[in-house]
Amino acid sequence: MIMGGTRLGLALAAMIWALPAFAEQKVAIQVDEADPKTMNIALNNAQNIIKYYEEKGEKVSVEIVTYGPGLHMLRSDTSPVRARIEEMAMMEQPIHFRACANTIAGMTRHQGKAPPMMEEAEVVPSGAVYLMELQGQGYAYLRP
Repeated sequence: MIMGGTRLGLALAAMIWALPAFAEQKVAIQVDEADPKTMNIALNNAQNIIKYYEEKGEKVSVEIVTYGPGLHMLRSDTSPVRARIEEMAMMEQPIHFRACANTIAGMTRHQGKAPPMMEEAEVVPSGAVYLMELQGQGYAYLRP
């Protein structure tokens, strides 16, 4: 009877130990600067993270969240990294590009018209709040 319990305990321990291998790795990358260097570092981080986990056979999800001056990363008229983002989207990588609606509204008021956004940009109500929510969902946080 004790032997059966020991086997069951060992089996449960092995299952619990193996759980992280099935978990999806998740990271949120903040971009709040209009600096092309910062934008390229964020994209490099995303690509390196995706490659690392895919080579290990693990799922990964990357969220790049832009707000404030960083919104220029996703503007179709001012993005210095537009070609890279379009290329990454065509490769169907596990990455989402988020644009802050608060920043869009501010730019709209300032410029008198809505800023043109890239097709890859997915608008969220608040970039800062979205980052907080992602962290609450277990996302790691990076700020290049």
